[in-house]
Amino acid sequence: MTDDVPAPEPAAAPAETPTLKSRWLTGRSMLALGVSVVALGFAAAPYVVPGLFGSQVRAYLLNHPEVLAEAQVAYQVQQQNDQQARVNAAAAAHPGALRAAAGEPAFGPADAKVTVVQFFDYQCPYCKAVAPDFLRLMQANPDVRFIFKEWPILDHGEGITSRYAAQAALAAQAQGKYLAVHQALMAERALTPQAVDRILAANGVTGPVGSAEAARIVTNVRVDATNLTIEGTPTFFINGKASPTHDPAGLAQIINAEKAK
Repeated sequence: MTDDVPAPEPAAAPAETPTLKSRWLTGRSMLALGVSVVALGFAAAPYVVPGLFGSQVRAYLLNHPEVLAEAQVAYQVQQQNDQQARVNAAAAAHPGALRAAAGEPAFGPADAKVTVVQFFDYQCPYCKAVAPDFLRLMQANPDVRFIFKEWPILDHGEGITSRYAAQAALAAQAQGKYLAVHQALMAERALTPQAVDRILAANGVTGPVGSAEAARIVTNVRVDATNLTIEGTPTFFINGKASPTHDPAGLAQIINAEKAK
């Protein structure tokens, strides 16, 4: 069933959120590790490349250490491009993984020219950071279909919060109250099962959390994510291809480009 996206509300002052970065990159620690490894390799150049040339290479890199950082960035870009190509190949092989299954939240025309699919977790800080602007992106594009894939992957040990929140959101979907609950779960900084219950009650969602239907949907999304070889949240697909960005402004550019085709 297609639900209408609510009319835009006046933008509130933005809350302090983490700085957005590419989900495909592994972070500063990996950058530092990579630079160290590259530096070690070049420092050994006189032993690997005998003679004057090796000494010149070593001397140049010691005088221009920024080259090592540039090499690491280039390597990360190559890794990102390779990963995106693998995901796109997997998406082409598993098109059903990007469709809205029965009971899954989907908004906008079923025959839309552009379809955006989001895989996310309610405990993911970057998912939370983009949620307000993503809603505004939906409101600005009523002719686009938006599909939400509940993919709880951030529970650790005996934690249940991510899965509980996903199943709660699906309970809200079954009662036609998904978007309000989704946004409230994303806005909740200290998410716990108790906070989830409070959000459900505040939005008039009744009944137990954790139906067999919700469990089935969450399990199927996990299988789909595995088949797509995606590695983290949030991950967006636009017209069957993985987006290189999760910044809503960047997503808007891709959407507009797809509309123009």
